[in-house]
Amino acid sequence: IMMSKDTFLKITAGIEAVWFQRDCLQRICKDFPHTPRDTLLSIYSQYYQLQTKRSHGSHRRESKMDEYYHKYQYMSALGSDGSTTELLLCLSQEVHLAPTLFARIILEQCALKNQLLHHPNTGASYSAVVSSWMKHPSSIPDKKLQAQVKHCILNDTHYGPMAENLKHSVGYQYEYLLQEKLEELGIPFLGEKDLREKGYDKTPDFKLEVPFAVDGFIVNWIESKASFGDEESHGRYLEEQYWSYQNRFGSGLVVYWFGYIAELDCKRGAGIMLTESFPNRPSITLLHV
Repeated sequence: IMMSKDTFLKITAGIEAVWFQRDCLQRICKDFPHTPRDTLLSIYSQYYQLQTKRSHGSHRRESKMDEYYHKYQYMSALGSDGSTTELLLCLSQEVHLAPTLFARIILEQCALKNQLLHHPNTGASYSAVVSSWMKHPSSIPDKKLQAQVKHCILNDTHYGPMAENLKHSVGYQYEYLLQEKLEELGIPFLGEKDLREKGYDKTPDFKLEVPFAVDGFIVNWIESKASFGDEESHGRYLEEQYWSYQNRFGSGLVVYWFGYIAELDCKRGAGIMLTESFPNRPSITLLHV
């Protein structure tokens, strides 16, 4: 879906008011019923991640971490009935911090103040041990804290390791879809692995060995993005990826599978074209050499 900047700003304004509430996505879907859910999910996830990155430093101040630790200890003591599995998750929502990041803060503070580091891994550094616990929470010595950290990781669907795994999985799915489209048309290409073997450091998902044209625009390479193209992410990708591809391989195509802000497709004259799907067959002119 190509979306006007005005519509995008209306959506993000709606997200801003409720972005850390559990039903945020449901509310946004209700407010914008004509926008595909996957598009709204991508916009919301990117907004969530950006806000988390911007605010993370303020949560890491020593006074804040100490405050969070004492609040956790107080609330944990009140939960004498044993129903405290959701405690860390609920506290993270109160302070508007991603559950996995909040869990790490509490884990660090508990390790320092309760001497959780007195276990067989004492040879490792403090930071390495805490990182290991976050990757393998079953190894956390305190069983109650272990359950709470696991609960945070499983419920952090927009920032933590679960989100990253899902992002990579969806990304591979759409890359494969793009590969199938190229194979159906009989267009030879080199993938990222092939290009890296040839010594290229920055590589698009597909470098076409035989270019094709889309409504007269020559496509030498294609980049697949299983996300929504907003100003922040697109600007970053331009600087970190797209201009490098254009300088090295010529003009190319970026597919934002969940849509993009229409006004961003303004670089065709400089060699970068945006689309929300693989071009339809009538618009494609196959070039033969």
